[in-house]
Amino acid sequence: MFSPYYAWDPARDPFDHCAVNVVLYGARANRFCMTERGRGSLSRDADHIAIGPSALDWDGTTLTIRLDEVTAPIPSRVRGTIRLRPEGITAETFTLDAAGGHRWWPMAPSSPVEVELQEPGLSWRGTAYFDTNHGDTSLEAAFGDWTWCRADLKRGSAILYDVNRQDGTAQNLSLRFAPDGTRLEIAPPRRAALPATRLWRMPRTTRSDDGQSSIVRTFEDTPFYARSLLASTLCGEAVRPVHESLSLTRFSNPLVRLMLPFRMPRRVR
Repeated sequence: MFSPYYAWDPARDPFDHCAVNVVLYGARANRFCMTERGRGSLSRDADHIAIGPSALDWDGTTLTIRLDEVTAPIPSRVRGTIRLRPEGITAETFTLDAAGGHRWWPMAPSSPVEVELQEPGLSWRGTAYFDTNHGDTSLEAAFGDWTWCRADLKRGSAILYDVNRQDGTAQNLSLRFAPDGTRLEIAPPRRAALPATRLWRMPRTTRSDDGQSSIVRTFEDTPFYARSLLASTLCGEAVRPVHESLSLTRFSNPLVRLMLPFRMPRRVR
């Protein structure tokens, strides 16, 4: 959805602009992979999709992701296997824009995950977030900006999604899900200010029970997108949400799109 090559392609064939995006955040260094590939590198059926050397397989209970990617702009490998077992499937898909052209399904907000990487040599088990998005128009045509965050709770998870649309309207979603996927009531948290990112000065805001939140770590500081780890309070619990801020106004700037190939190279095969 952020592909500059797709934006520049008159044919706008989505199957000719595919990528597996892998990001690792470490104590000393991060690894970012997002190599776009053409239609010849894509194969898929009802329970399998392969994009270049990486593939995803679904056997009815487990999503197995086999990764073999190269980082950019400095090449290094990310190779290994992720096994995600979606539990507590949710029942509701949310429309994000007024026209109904963009849909978001937080399919399994709290799912066991196992990560085994050979390059770099890492492994862990934990809780994963699994969702899907699909839309009929470009994001920048529908939205000006949004913020999103998800937090693990003692039982289940909480998700906050604040969207500012191009037509001047807004949508604020405050969601809580039990471990089995049941949607629970949640009091709308108060708005909480956050500092802009240091390098690109990306604006960041969130919400919390007491209107207070702080930045634990900034993972991504880019001209149009920021990803952060927060410390805040939701549903009466001290939590560490993963948070994102996205500016589609900034993304629409032609200069920003010209910068993207440095982190998002393209291979036809």
